[in-house]
Amino acid sequence: MTTIEIGGVQLHVSALTDPGLRRPNNEDSFLTHGAAYVVADGMGGYDFGELASAAVVEAFRDHFAADALGDFHAVHAALLDADDRVAIIAAGTARGAGSTATGVVLVEHESQACWLVFNVGDSRVYRYCDGELEQLTRDHSLGRELVDSGQMKNEDLATFAGKNVITRAIGASDSLADSWLVPVVTGERLLLCSDGLHGELDDDTIKAILTMSGKSETAARALVERAKAYGGRDNVTVIVIDVLSGGTAASFDPRTGAASIDLSELDDTLTS
Repeated sequence: MTTIEIGGVQLHVSALTDPGLRRPNNEDSFLTHGAAYVVADGMGGYDFGELASAAVVEAFRDHFAADALGDFHAVHAALLDADDRVAIIAAGTARGAGSTATGVVLVEHESQACWLVFNVGDSRVYRYCDGELEQLTRDHSLGRELVDSGQMKNEDLATFAGKNVITRAIGASDSLADSWLVPVVTGERLLLCSDGLHGELDDDTIKAILTMSGKSETAARALVERAKAYGGRDNVTVIVIDVLSGGTAASFDPRTGAASIDLSELDDTLTS
């Protein structure tokens, strides 16, 4: 567990990754670097998945200082850089390679501390606050798209054979990130995770663990161990971020918490 203070916001951050029980290697990578927190889940077989996810987190490391707030343009640049790096790796294998990328970056917007949340693929960001758990990101998967389009019922998603087919990935033809801006709230807990976690645990179980675990380190360990106890069929990676101070004191409101933004169409009104 690490205590970090950036831009007047104090955080406790804990991260953990595990290969799980059935995979010979770990293709997940994560980054906790200053204002930037990223989880990447690589795809490509052999060691190419590992290389792809590592390339994603290294791209973000190179675009953010360890002691300063992030900004919108740096996130956009890091995503483009990550895509270029993974494309080079993919070119070296007949099977190709790719990676999910999800994360949060601490930024300032209109004099307020905010999280810039982004996602490509099916790794997730959750927000737990005031006893409520909300998934801030939207999965880029075949199953989720069928549900969102009304072609499948949500209750049928768990048994759908193609539920984990990824429709967007870093290094793939469609690598467009969705992104949202949400206020930092004192007392909130964020969870970033690969699908090795949410593929084994439903939201109610995740919520219970985040509720019962005191320290971020305890929560991270409990989440990984529970995912393994429920099968551990994939690599599992988690980052747990507790906001200790410096955020808004406003109560969490899931109806108005997130504003979608388009990083590819930035203008001066979005920068601090």
